[in-house]
Amino acid sequence: MAELLIIYHSRTGGSLQMAQAAHEAAGQEVSTRILRACDVEPEDLRAASGYLFVAPENLAALSGEMKEMFDRCYYPLLGQIEGRPYAQMICAGSDGQGAVRQLARIATGWRLREVQPPVVICTHADSPKAILAEKTLTAGQLTPCRALGTALGAGLAMGIF
Repeated sequence: MAELLIIYHSRTGGSLQMAQAAHEAAGQEVSTRILRACDVEPEDLRAASGYLFVAPENLAALSGEMKEMFDRCYYPLLGQIEGRPYAQMICAGSDGQGAVRQLARIATGWRLREVQPPVVICTHADSPKAILAEKTLTAGQLTPCRALGTALGAGLAMGIF
């Protein structure tokens, strides 16, 4: 049976809410696992059929904990997961595109196949207090996260990806 692995990092809760929404939606279609980036080992990625990476953008780049997961797992998996499908979701204060580009470059190195466009949820956090505050995403903000989870789950279940 196909398995979707959702890997996330969240410091203020926004990315976690996004990952949970996608997990709930995908779980109706296919077997899913959700892991915090710091807990992911190469074996977890090797065992999965496809991936959803969910992280905040920090300082116009991918969050450090997500980047560290890629640093740990990149070389042990090189040449072993080529062609597998992936998508990404970024929780950003304003833009998110720096993190999107960085994650896409890493996925390109692994030769993963992007099967859905990135979802970027903008929290409009633009002050130190707002940036560091716990995030509570609205139902409207979580809707595209659920849709992405459903699409990935269905694509894996039907063998499209």
